[in-house]
Amino acid sequence: NTMAEAHVEKDTITFNAAISSCETCRRWELALQLFGEMANDRVERNAITHSAVISTCEKVGAWMAAVQLLDDMAKGSVERNTITYSAAVSSCEKAGEWGPALRLLGEMAVDRVERNTITYNAAISACQKGG
Repeated sequence: NTMAEAHVEKDTITFNAAISSCETCRRWELALQLFGEMANDRVERNAITHSAVISTCEKVGAWMAAVQLLDDMAKGSVERNTITYSAAVSSCEKAGEWGPALRLLGEMAVDRVERNTITYNAAISACQKGG
């Protein structure tokens, strides 16, 4: 365990920083591993944590992981917002998965989460790529 070896305190802020760095280098599997480690270590996973992991998945088009994380947020009573939804819709767009992208757009309306230009453009692009 690298954090323990480096004598770094395992808390939400430290994990969020580590997960965010995974986005830069497109290491979505490592981001998911760190996310899981947080649960194992009983470290709070908040909206920022979820957003960072979803954004990392979005960068590589790992749409299934992004959508699952978004769904898990609702189950865990973590507030989903425009940023988290947009990143998940964008991950669907990168993979040309128009069905899940439109489902998420509909969920945003039901959840009364503001949809913005980024969200709409990603959903439209998903439809174009998916045929």
